[in-house]
Amino acid sequence: MSYTWFLQLWGGSLFLLNKYFFSLAQASPDQQQRWQINAWIAYLVGLPAWIIVLVSERNWIAAAVEAGSAPLMLMGLIAAMRGRDLVPAKLRYFSMACVGAGIAASLLDSGGVTLVHKLEEVSIASGFLLGTWFVADGRASGYLWFALGNVFCALLMYQEGYYYLMIQQLISLALVLKISSRAGFSCRDFGDSQ
Repeated sequence: MSYTWFLQLWGGSLFLLNKYFFSLAQASPDQQQRWQINAWIAYLVGLPAWIIVLVSERNWIAAAVEAGSAPLMLMGLIAAMRGRDLVPAKLRYFSMACVGAGIAASLLDSGGVTLVHKLEEVSIASGFLLGTWFVADGRASGYLWFALGNVFCALLMYQEGYYYLMIQQLISLALVLKISSRAGFSCRDFGDSQ
């Protein structure tokens, strides 16, 4: 197995497992905490592989955004383990700053959205950062933001020949749409709280 396939298998499988665990959390309220904890751990463990893939393709914005999402993932894990009210305020503010910085970096890198490739990266950044933020904060509408990130990430992975990651993104898209429909959310609810 080549290095690239190993990274795709590592990062893609764990990010997909993350969405699957979130789906189980939504479907089984009595086991919700357990599945949410597993989801956040899978997300964190898969993160390094995604960063390496994105850096190797010189997708600096997407790589920085993924790296910047680590505090958000940690916030989600702490919220799942101890409750949203027990997430340290400094981590919550730092996570919020990461969302703003990630989206701003996406826009500033090329002087705005001037190329289709940059539109993809800005959409990935917005989708995954806001999705992670909202889900970590207990808002089911975050899954709709994940859907945006999944669509554009699948497109980017296809363009760069990472077909396993493209398939993983499409399966993740199906899972997040299923989760958001279970929660009764639609596109008009982007950003609304539960």
